[in-house]
Amino acid sequence: MSKEELIEEFLDSDTISALQTFINKNDKFNKAADLIAKAFGSNDNFTKMSESDIQKLVVSFKNNLTLLIQKTWVEKSDIALKDQLLFKMDSFLTKESSSWAENYTLFRSIIDQAVFLMFGQPTNTSDFAEYTLRIDPEFGIFWWYISSLPNETNWSEEKCKVAMMLGMFFLANY
Repeated sequence: MSKEELIEEFLDSDTISALQTFINKNDKFNKAADLIAKAFGSNDNFTKMSESDIQKLVVSFKNNLTLLIQKTWVEKSDIALKDQLLFKMDSFLTKESSSWAENYTLFRSIIDQAVFLMFGQPTNTSDFAEYTLRIDPEFGIFWWYISSLPNETNWSEEKCKVAMMLGMFFLANY
């Protein structure tokens, strides 16, 4: 079963289409992002969040993901990766490097490594998406979203911000 067929068991077709719209449109992607955010438990108008709410989201995301990373038991061979990931979290979206577009690739790397540590298996295998959907459907939907995003992009500052905020919202509340 493909990732696309599997996700249809958990999400409606409008939300599934919204992800493709979000990824492929360079403008007018906010409506699609709002629909994806609803799948993560947000209320309407996710993309109209105030700057102070965005800053609270970033802090909540960093605090919660740092805590998840710190509390995750890892094999001895993964301790260095865990330490490196905690260091990356400290440098993510600091005042010195506050550009969302510049932090996009770092964000994707942090998420991939954190999920690897949390689940103890490579995230790029074909059965990982199914595994996450079966053991924790909410996390599986999040992983469907994250794994659909490109690792690197030339998106606008605003689109990178919204893409990252969606992932942050889920993890800040996980």
